[in-house]
Amino acid sequence: MLSGKLAGRIRVILIFGLLTVVIVISGVHHRVVATEEAYGTLKVFTEVLTLVQNNYVESTDSQDLIYGAIRGMLDTLDPHSSFMTPDVYKEMQVETQGSFGGLGIEITVRDHHLTVVAPIDETPAQRAGIQAGDRIIRIDDEPTKDMTLLEAVRKLRGPKGSEVIITILREGQEAFEVPITRAIIEVKSVRASDLLEAGVGYIRVASFQERTARDLEEALKELNEQGMRGLILDLRNNPGGLLSQAVLASDLFLEKGKLIVSTEGRVKNQNLRFVDEHENSESFPMVVLVNRGSASASEIVAGALQDHQRAILIGTTTFGKGSVQTVIPLNDGSGLRLTTAKYFTPKQRLIHGDGLTPDIIVEPPKPPTTPQTNIDMRKKPIGEQEGDTSQPLGRRPPDPKKDPQLGRAVEVLKAILIYERPQGSVASS
Repeated sequence: MLSGKLAGRIRVILIFGLLTVVIVISGVHHRVVATEEAYGTLKVFTEVLTLVQNNYVESTDSQDLIYGAIRGMLDTLDPHSSFMTPDVYKEMQVETQGSFGGLGIEITVRDHHLTVVAPIDETPAQRAGIQAGDRIIRIDDEPTKDMTLLEAVRKLRGPKGSEVIITILREGQEAFEVPITRAIIEVKSVRASDLLEAGVGYIRVASFQERTARDLEEALKELNEQGMRGLILDLRNNPGGLLSQAVLASDLFLEKGKLIVSTEGRVKNQNLRFVDEHENSESFPMVVLVNRGSASASEIVAGALQDHQRAILIGTTTFGKGSVQTVIPLNDGSGLRLTTAKYFTPKQRLIHGDGLTPDIIVEPPKPPTTPQTNIDMRKKPIGEQEGDTSQPLGRRPPDPKKDPQLGRAVEVLKAILIYERPQGSVASS
């Protein structure tokens, strides 16, 4: 059990990205107080360590044994808590400060399997046909069983132009290989924005980056100038991003003083509340589209708008990814990444694990039941494949006639607008 002061300056990063690193605590001088019970258990650990060093058939390295024991301890907690050797910890610090080559997917460990949360729009992974919920069972020739999340991330990343082969296991299909060429991932978060029909506006937010709230506000302004009367906010396959931008995006639609999201942990300084701080005049009806690729920051926005009855959620249950990780440097240059809190919606619904249930469930079209190969997926551009209509990509919105979730959203908003139209007014077409 750890207690006492963590010396040094605390630097808040608030990231929901591929590593879900949230807080980095600088300074490595920790006062550790162990309980009497812990001391008793540590005696057993020391005894086993000594026996292994003295009697194992081959010579062993003490550091390797201790690092392995630490990894085993953290494996009993959750997929996001992990131990970083000095090399891995140093690499993580570099990656949070610059760009790197990758595939463009958010991954996590679910039910002990390396699982895709969602592909990012217009990235190598999305173009290769990777889907939310896909299980990655091999990276190149190495099985991912018992591989930590950090190890998987390191293997998937690499220089721009290099290739990695991942083996995918998709529900209802046999495992198949997908070769993907890495690229520098640059994400434009606010994508398609247009006026559909009957004054129904559509905005697709692919992720939450540094300019998301500002770009979303500009898109809303343009749609308002075009006569928008209702809005569809598409958060499908949005794997998350910056917490600060999720809060600011929610701020655009909620009234001042409304709770957006809260965090709860065992330590008091992990209990935080994020509240709408600005007056808001936007009163148009809203629908938010979500699916199992909607995670973390997108779940925060959807949960806040749903709890305050500001928007109707349509689609399928979201991924359920909402936990806070604290990264603590250790005295030998290694690092500890520890889950310290979880996110809750304004009505105290736990996001992590359960996800959000839409107000109206609308399933996407069933994918083909026959196994797809990598060649099959490249016959058509992504977004035009059967069963992929829940992934609106590019600059233009998808076709409501081909996208049942979007089609239902348009129907719901049109019904609300007709119901709210003043008596005696004439409907536009």
